[in-house]
Formats: sequence, C-alpha cells, structure tokens
Amino acid sequence: MSDSGPVDREQRLAWFDEVYSRAGQNPDNVPWSRSGPHPGLRHWASGTSGHAGLAVDIGCGLGDNAEFLTALGYEVTAFDLSPNAIAWAQRRFPHSRVSYRTADLFALPTDWEGAYNLVSEVYTLQALPGDLRRQAVTAMAELVAPGGRIVVVCIGRDEHEATDGPPWRMAKSELAGFQAAGLTEVAFDDVVLGENERRHFVAVYARPESL
Repeated sequence: MSDSGPVDREQRLAWFDEVYSRAGQNPDNVPWSRSGPHPGLRHWASGTSGHAGLAVDIGCGLGDNAEFLTALGYEVTAFDLSPNAIAWAQRRFPHSRVSYRTADLFALPTDWEGAYNLVSEVYTLQALPGDLRRQAVTAMAELVAPGGRIVVVCIGRDEHEATDGPPWRMAKSELAGFQAAGLTEVAFDDVVLGENERRHFVAVYARPESL
C-alpha cells in the first residue's frame, strides 16, 4: 500500500499530534481515550476463544486496547501515527510486553504484510474521510495472515442516514471493502455499547487458510 501523499500525511500527523499535545497528559482530554479497552473489543472477546498468536492494534492511541489483547494471550504490536501517543502509551505501561511503534497505516513495514493472526481496528476508519477510508480498509486487510482475522469496531448508522465528522458514523456497506480485499465476513454484530449507549458495529473478517 503506497502512502496517501506527503501533504496528507503531514496534515493527519499534525492533527493527531495536536490533540495529544493539548491533552496535558490527561487521558480524559483525548476524545477517543478511555480507561480500559473499548467495550466493542470486550464484546468481541467474550464471544470467541483461542486467543494466541501475533496481533497488531491499529491506531493504538494510549494503549488500553493493546494491553487488553496482551492480557488475552496475544503477542502484540501496537502502532500509531502520532509519536506523542506512542511515547505516552509507553509511559503509562512502562513494563508492558506490547511492542509500541510509530507508524503510518499507509506506509507500513513490508514484513507486516500477512503477518498477524489478529488485527484490531477500533475507531480508526471513522476518523478518516471517504477516499482515505477506502484505502485504509485495503491496508488493514493486508495485515491479516492466512487463517487470521480482523475485528472492526465502529459507530454504526443505517445506509440512508447522513453523518457529519470526524468521527463519521459508518454504514455496513462501507466495510464491504474487507470482502473485496479477499476476506470473508464471519461475524457482524449491531449492538448498543458504552456509557453513551451508542450504536456500534462489531465485525469480524477472516482470511482463508493457504491451500
């Protein structure tokens, strides 16, 4: 997956880094931060077993989801575009077994392609505008190993509903790119989650085993 462009990358980095810089080391000032893993990730974990292998957490922020995956039994790499986010996560979890990395979804190391038994995507897609979102779906799918899966958590909407953002609430059709990228839908839950009782999609897509 090629980079989405140097100017765009600089704009995205500046926006995310500014959020973390202005937070003043207070997680409550980061709009998407929470204490502990996202309820959507808990929802997924409660309904599945066999938590082992290599996992990658996309747009890891302050690290709560990555730490949750490690506690489940995965060997976790977690990355974020923002160096400030990664440094903050490392300060929060100084003895963590998670490998925290600064990286851009649109220009990931080549050896990450097809390397992960589990890919965790929570709220990254809904932070991106339409064109980048479609590119991001493809980039995320490329991380999934044969026999592996990606769990996607996003705020949901009906197909006909308009949405302003960011974050942009997502329709199910916007996740069809995972299937176009060679993955198979194995679960799709339309659930109400969180303190604000917002509608979420918790979807799982799998890559078939190699022949």
